[in-house]
Parts: sequence; C-alpha cells; structure tokens
Amino acid sequence: MAALHNRVSQKELKQRMLQETESRKTISFYRYFPIDDPRVFRDGLYQGLHALRVFGRIYVAAEGINAQISVPASNFEALRAWLNGVQGLDGLRLNIALDDDGKSFWVLKIKVRDKIVADGIEDPGFDMRLKGRYVDAAKFNELTNHPDTIVVDMRNHYEYEVGHFDKAIEVPSDTFREQLPMSAQLLKDKKDAPIIMYCTGGIRCEKASAYLLHQGFSNVFHLEGGIIHYANTVKEQGLENKFRGKNFVFDDRMGERITGEIIARCHQCGQPADTHVNCRNSGCHLLFIQCTACAEKYEGCCSPECLETIHLPEEEQRILRRGVEKGVHTFNKSRGRKAGKATTGKDPG
Repeated sequence: MAALHNRVSQKELKQRMLQETESRKTISFYRYFPIDDPRVFRDGLYQGLHALRVFGRIYVAAEGINAQISVPASNFEALRAWLNGVQGLDGLRLNIALDDDGKSFWVLKIKVRDKIVADGIEDPGFDMRLKGRYVDAAKFNELTNHPDTIVVDMRNHYEYEVGHFDKAIEVPSDTFREQLPMSAQLLKDKKDAPIIMYCTGGIRCEKASAYLLHQGFSNVFHLEGGIIHYANTVKEQGLENKFRGKNFVFDDRMGERITGEIIARCHQCGQPADTHVNCRNSGCHLLFIQCTACAEKYEGCCSPECLETIHLPEEEQRILRRGVEKGVHTFNKSRGRKAGKATTGKDPG
C-alpha cells in the first residue's frame, strides 16, 4: 500500500520534477456532491493518484472535491478512466490548462477541509443543488450580446486585474466569502435581470449562482467550466473570444495567456505588464505585478526597502522576520500598497 502522505523534502521533489523527461498535463476539476466520510475518500484518492504519478493540490470536504493537478501525458487516459471509476466522479469534466509547461506542481497534497471553497455561508437552508443554469461558450456569447445581460466576475481583485471578460463587473475583494454578500448587495436592484457569473474553473461561480438564487434572484446563470473551459472551447470551435488578457491560475505558473492583450500595469512603474510575482524578500512575499525592467531594477522585490533587506546577512533577515504574520499579501490599489491576507493557493477555481 502506498504511503498516504509525502515524506520527501519539497526541494528534492521539485528537483525530481524538473529532471523529468516526459511532458505533463496540468488539469483542474471539481464537483459538488455529498461525501459521507471525507477522510476515507481522501485516503483512497491519494493511493490511486499516487500510483499514476499525479502531483497537485486537492481539497476534499463533505460538499465535494476541488483539484488542480498535473499528470504525465502517458497517464492522462488512465487518470480519466480511474476517476470515472470513483463513486461520485463519473463523467467528470477535466479542464486542461492552456499555456502550460507541465511544471505546475511537484508534490501531491490532498487535504480534508470544512468546505472546498471557503464561503462564510452558515444558513442551514442554503442548498448547492439549487444552483444557476449552466451556459457554455456559445450561449455565453449569445447572452452577452444582449445589453440587459449582467456579467459578474467572482474572482479576487488581483485575478480580475490581469484579465476578464469584456464589460464584466468586478466585485472588489480579497476573498470569496466577502464577495458573496457584496455581489448580492451590488445587484440588489437587478433581481430579475439575466446574470451570468464566472470564475477560473467554475467552482466559485457555481456556488455564487446558488447563493444569489437563495437571496431571491430569479434569472441566474454560471459559465460551465469557467474561463479555462471557455477559452479551450472558443479555440476549438472558432467562436468569438470575449475574454481580454491573461487568466490568473493558482499554481506555480500564476497565469496562462488567453489573448495577447495586456490590460494591467506594473505596480512599480505603471508600464503595461501582467506578470504576477511574489516579492523576493521572504519577510514580505507580496503578490504584485512587475515588468521585466522593474524586476531587474529591484531584483524581484516590491520596494527599495525589500531590496535593501535581501542584501542583509541572513541572520539579520531572520531577526526582521520574527513576529511577522505569515501568509501571502497582495497589492491592492484601492486599499493601499499591502492589503490583508490573500487566498492565493487556497481557494482556486
């Protein structure tokens, strides 16, 4: 029986992944369905995926599963067949990454959580089975040609900044749990209007559509498979692409290009740029957008202060880091340079 947890250092695992000669596919998938014993489900999942040399990050909860993984190309069909044999996962839609070098993950982590997306919903009457209607890429394009259709982006502000659908409304927030009540308040006078919600892979907008229906909205849709599935579909079917820019993703790539258009700007100099990085100063780790010129000037740091810090002796850096709250922070122009703890790597989809 395979071990149910990784016991090799992260550094060694990453080196092993980089030395692989076979290409990998980066895939995301989710499904809301009842799981009676998430811990038992998690352990069975780990054994099956470990045997197929799958890497990635998966969350399991009583409400379902949320996964971002990579698999050797030669094992892709075997992975699909194995997932189809897991109770509750038959016929699962696998979203295949667009701009992918296969180097997105180097270890398999499967965690049991209270929910697969932290939503802050405590109302026992809320029911994920009462969700909005799916729209595919063609239907999305058709509906958004009508001026009364409202398109709502249910991703974080740093995701929206680098890419979004044309005329989409941003719900400016750092977390999905904040966005849900904010979206209902923002749309309170539009309860009968056609509303399409979207996100990266579908998991957040599916729950958001159920939340709006629970709040009394009547004409709610959500984009099937999110941006990833939409982008693949318009490419395959030759449809008009209404997405602008880059799709932020929650793995080591931090983004996949959908169109050549750059709609964001460097947070340091203001020039067009849409590459997200984490500040090289490990005591800061700010998530921000940096152009190549500023990356060279500041050596991957977000500020002159952080640049100065990384050149201090390591012992002095450790002293400066003591007592600093851990977690990823994001650049947010509306709230000042550093804003709260982001959910980067926590609630993808």
